[in-house]
Amino acid sequence: MREPNTSSRRTFITQSATALAAASAASELFLPNAHAAGSDSMRVGLIGCGGRGTGAAEQALTADSNVKLVAMADAFEDRLEESLSALKGSSVAARVDVPKERQYVGFDAYKQVIDQVDVALLTTTPHFRPLHMAYAAEKGVHTFVEKPVATDGPGIRAFLKAYEEAKKKNLAVVSGLCWRYYNPRREAMKRVADGAIGDIVAVETTYNSGGVWDPRRTREQCKSDMEYQMRNWYYYTWLSGDHIVEQAVHGIDTMAWALGDEPPVRCWGSGGRQVRTEPKYGNIYDHFSLVYEYANGVRGYHTCRHWAGTDLRVKDYILGAKGMCDVFEPSLTGPNKWRHRGAKNNMYQTEHDELFASIRAGKPIQNGLYAANSSLLAIMGRMAAYTGQVITWDMALNSAENLGPKEYVWGAAPQQPVARPGFTKFA
Repeated sequence: MREPNTSSRRTFITQSATALAAASAASELFLPNAHAAGSDSMRVGLIGCGGRGTGAAEQALTADSNVKLVAMADAFEDRLEESLSALKGSSVAARVDVPKERQYVGFDAYKQVIDQVDVALLTTTPHFRPLHMAYAAEKGVHTFVEKPVATDGPGIRAFLKAYEEAKKKNLAVVSGLCWRYYNPRREAMKRVADGAIGDIVAVETTYNSGGVWDPRRTREQCKSDMEYQMRNWYYYTWLSGDHIVEQAVHGIDTMAWALGDEPPVRCWGSGGRQVRTEPKYGNIYDHFSLVYEYANGVRGYHTCRHWAGTDLRVKDYILGAKGMCDVFEPSLTGPNKWRHRGAKNNMYQTEHDELFASIRAGKPIQNGLYAANSSLLAIMGRMAAYTGQVITWDMALNSAENLGPKEYVWGAAPQQPVARPGFTKFA
């Protein structure tokens, strides 16, 4: 997770080619877990028991009639207990088999879960994703990996290394970038890729929301700074990546998807704290405005903010030489005018439906490269806003900025000031 890497824009896209070829050859010799071949039961483990993790567990158990949730892990016992209680009261309760001895708490609890499952749901706070992914790949476990996959450059490099190991072992890695699993949007994006709106000129993505939950605990209610920050993880850059990385990455992923997941050359823009300025909001910003420049002259424009009481707008547009695509309400303008009028699907459920079906078929889905690409795009934008500098793709990918602590203990936690453009330096 800490070693330097000299990957470039081009090698980021192509670096997996050799490993993928090796994985394809190895798949002739590698025997997938027995459960992939037929009706054998699959053991599922949940790592990260918040609301998203609880939902993912329910969706995983809904996706396949012969799976069981057999182990759970979280940093906090109360969060695990709340999640387990919710699952036992859900429609999948009959397949929740997590006795006390398979409930694990603490920083290393993920290992105890991964050691005894076939599929791991990685839904903790984003900072820990590379660490958990690496262990799952080492142990030969399929994964559902929530977005984003890291919060800094070293984390992205660690995730990519783990993903290559997963591919070599023919393991499924399904990303939580759920819009890629929404069928109306898939159809719209296919039409764009087929040239329905002509050459892409620009992409505009917006994620303006009222914000998320307020801090859950005060410092006085917590036994240490580490507990305080982890309880309120969204408001600390090392844990969440800031809201552009944790939440607005969905819009940035739309831009990446439209442009073939080709990395941009550079990014510049601004951001800051205008509304959420109190210390309880940690060190993240409440707004960003960014421009991504691509080698072919296309520009991607991204805006996001967390301001309560203001206009809420979550929209994605792809502008072409012959028309425009509204990706959020899938439709096209121009000579190939079109609007989606068919059935809609639950994209969160589809992620798991396709994950488990691919494992059963012995043809595991592997989303890790675009998950890392889009996560780094968001990190790159944050770096540009925090520093006030132009950030290139190579700078972001090879950054030495490791936001996390040197060790995970219930004591001190990273004390990072709010970034000040022109003063905060790129590392």
